[in-house]
Amino acid sequence: MGKTETKQGSFFDKLPPTLIKKNNVTLIPEGAIGYLVGPTLALLANSVLGNYFNKYMSDVLHINTWAKGFFTWLPVISVIFVVLGNILVGRLMDRIKSKNGKARPLLLVSLPLSLIALLFLFVFSPYNANNDSWHVGALVCIAIGYNLWFAFAYPMYYTPHAALVSLSTRNSKDRGLLATISNATMLAAIGLASMILPFFLNLLFVYDMSGKGTPVTNDAGKILYYVDEGGAAIYDAAASYAHWKIFVIALLIITVLGVIIEYFFTRERVTEETMGRDAEPKAALPIGEQARICLHDKYWIIMMVFFFLYQFGGMIKNISQNYFCTAMFRDAMGNYTVAYGGEMQGLLAIIGAIPTAIGMVIALPLSNALGSKARAILVGAVVAVIGGVIGFFAPDNFIVVTVSFVIKALGSTPAMYLSLALLADIFDHQEAVHGVRTDGLSMTIYGAIIAGMTGLTTGVLNMVLSAVNYDVSTLQTNEALRAAMPWVFIGGETLCYLGIFLIFIFMGVEKFSKIDHSAIVSDQKAAAEAEGRAYISAEEKIRLEEGEEAYQAELKKQADAKAKEEARLARLSPDKRRAEAERNEKLLAEFNALRRAAGRNEFAE
Repeated sequence: MGKTETKQGSFFDKLPPTLIKKNNVTLIPEGAIGYLVGPTLALLANSVLGNYFNKYMSDVLHINTWAKGFFTWLPVISVIFVVLGNILVGRLMDRIKSKNGKARPLLLVSLPLSLIALLFLFVFSPYNANNDSWHVGALVCIAIGYNLWFAFAYPMYYTPHAALVSLSTRNSKDRGLLATISNATMLAAIGLASMILPFFLNLLFVYDMSGKGTPVTNDAGKILYYVDEGGAAIYDAAASYAHWKIFVIALLIITVLGVIIEYFFTRERVTEETMGRDAEPKAALPIGEQARICLHDKYWIIMMVFFFLYQFGGMIKNISQNYFCTAMFRDAMGNYTVAYGGEMQGLLAIIGAIPTAIGMVIALPLSNALGSKARAILVGAVVAVIGGVIGFFAPDNFIVVTVSFVIKALGSTPAMYLSLALLADIFDHQEAVHGVRTDGLSMTIYGAIIAGMTGLTTGVLNMVLSAVNYDVSTLQTNEALRAAMPWVFIGGETLCYLGIFLIFIFMGVEKFSKIDHSAIVSDQKAAAEAEGRAYISAEEKIRLEEGEEAYQAELKKQADAKAKEEARLARLSPDKRRAEAERNEKLLAEFNALRRAAGRNEFAE
């Protein structure tokens, strides 16, 4: 194990260093460029695949008609490979010991995998409408590309990307800021895919204008498209296939640019704490030991269940949105079409993005006002459930659906922006109690949930589509589709937020935050003394790396925080001060009980 780590460290040490030199997190350039611009570009390709690859298979390649079993089971079976791929990525993160961190180097490793995967999915896959022999080749290429992307390429990027928030700093406010920005990137990428791209779907799903079928015209008599006997628009599959190839090459360029930007404008300060000049890097904690710690941590279990529900609800909504809009809303001619459904999807996404963008600004203040991130997520879940219920009153009415969508989007913002910061609090709590962090296993599971959820939800959606005999040529008459889609698009996410509300009643890890941070510093001092080296505090690092001015600014910030806390205590009555002191004593006793159970010495503040 030691030799492996040395080789990995020497290889990754040769990579270019980060451009972020400051010891404190700054909004510009680290937050704005490293956590917003770079990831938004890097995540765009996966957002496009999540939203439109299923429609590419059904409406361009028509796989759902000649390979229904493949169409239904590919995403479901692929979840197995997704889990295995994420385990691999998590173990790599645990074993990498380099001056460039343990997560950032893997961002660059994801690039060649992403390139090969997208080429298999869209470029290498053969297409010949006049020759049935292309079917087998297409299925083979899609199976290889799909599993390579979702099981290896995307986890190799997303798992390290998600881990960067918890590895960036121990400062809770700075970490909350980065978590908010980091989660906003997912919104931005999804927004570009679901708000802007729908208005250009006619370039990717090209109408067949050769004159087949019955023409549909506008008021000026211009032919818009042709429909078949069932009233569905007729598409030119060959032209659509060619356009997708060009589009994907552009996506590849954007992905490469985004990953490189994120690599250079992020920094792993927490990882650097264990990579000091005089300290020997710790060996990777065995996965079995990490699992033992996690499975005995109720807060960790709640958080993983939360991520599953949150991602399932959001993903089932995203991948079914176009199908829902196509099935539920008629165009001016009274027809259901993919093009009009895309326009309605884009409009719905644009309107729904407004409260989500507002939530990015109010999420942190809301958590501060309520006293914790967990309470903010709890309240948001209630709002989301209410919004979902409204949508069922008239799921074919665009105004009602929009109101429902907006309220759900507003309720989802605390979960969206605060969850990674809350997970980082759990890592700190584990480190304070057990002396180790479980980033490797935890981010492996988190990454598996993120990557695997696309396959799982796509499989669920495809099962529904198969059950109602979905075919783009029968949109006008398929009432079973119109009965099912509200339960998928609206009901799936609503039920998930109901589950989040129920489990977050028991989330209380933040009450340990002050004790956790004090215990970690105390343990670091003891470790430095035992190893015979000098302990360097965060303040001293600032003095050494950034100079006296930054050091004095940090001291002033700490002094202001202390004065604010003293002023708060002074405003309390003697009885309230006594009650708070008793609560703190009980909390410390609970914390030390956890330390004793972990086989460690008690901590005295």
